[in-house]
Amino acid sequence: MSKIVLGVGASHSTLMNTHWSEVEHLPAAHHFRDGLKAGADAIREARPDVVVVLGSNHFRGLFLDLMPSITVGVDEVLGAGEADTPAGPLPVDRSLAKHLVDSLVFDEFDPAFSLRLTVDHGITHSLQHLVPDLDVPTVPVVLNMFAPPLISLRRAASLGRSIADAVASDGEDKRVVVIASGGLSHRLPWPDWADTLSDDDRFLVEAWLNGRQQWKEFEVRRRQIIRAAAPQINPEFDRRFLAQFEAGDLAEIIAASNDDIEKEAGNGAQEIRSWIAMTEAVGAGRGTTLAYEPIDEWLTGMAVGLYQPNEGAEHA
Repeated sequence: MSKIVLGVGASHSTLMNTHWSEVEHLPAAHHFRDGLKAGADAIREARPDVVVVLGSNHFRGLFLDLMPSITVGVDEVLGAGEADTPAGPLPVDRSLAKHLVDSLVFDEFDPAFSLRLTVDHGITHSLQHLVPDLDVPTVPVVLNMFAPPLISLRRAASLGRSIADAVASDGEDKRVVVIASGGLSHRLPWPDWADTLSDDDRFLVEAWLNGRQQWKEFEVRRRQIIRAAAPQINPEFDRRFLAQFEAGDLAEIIAASNDDIEKEAGNGAQEIRSWIAMTEAVGAGRGTTLAYEPIDEWLTGMAVGLYQPNEGAEHA
């Protein structure tokens, strides 16, 4: 059977791609980038045959005309290429991806699957910086983390356990690394689609609804709205989350409600679902924080962490 040998969590911000000159003088930015390099080294040392990537959608591949809670790319996967992230075809492990969909259905999830899925930096930023050669087949799992209703954190944990079961039952002998992309605390100037209050709100909802054929046409103003936002980072929340991550026990955070997370850490903190699912997929283990920095210029509490299974542990 195949085996999950390592988990890696990493925040993402395309501003580190496009506006590095604005933060090059900050030790915090270099510390985060060095954390990514250390994460990439750990993945290389783990010698994966496949990388499962759990990440969010920022309305460049999935839109409000149809918004699944969980989407698995099982065949052709294309990077959107926004903000200097990877564009075009990404390598996909089709057999594991299809088996994952079947296994999730067996476990009473209702995943969507796509034979031609476009993914944005919610998936590609982590691949770009953690698997820079892009020569390892991937299985992208896109979680809806921005368009309510969202699955609960408990459901995200269950998803991780089901991913572990799927890997263990695939009939292969592959080494699998699971990457969690997103978080930690941050607030994007994004409205609830059902409660728009300003012209910017209405523009964003229009972009999210009508972007399937023309998302690039909305990109300039979208970027301007993001760049104009004031940072709202909660380092206390982030450090508490990372302490639980290091201890290998996220039970406290998993018990929180979606409203609790948004109130304390912002709408962008809903991306911790990917970290939760990743740790549950790895199973009993311990985390190591490679970097944490609250970077106002990127609007985000930026973290990189390794999650390693306990020696000889079997997933429960």
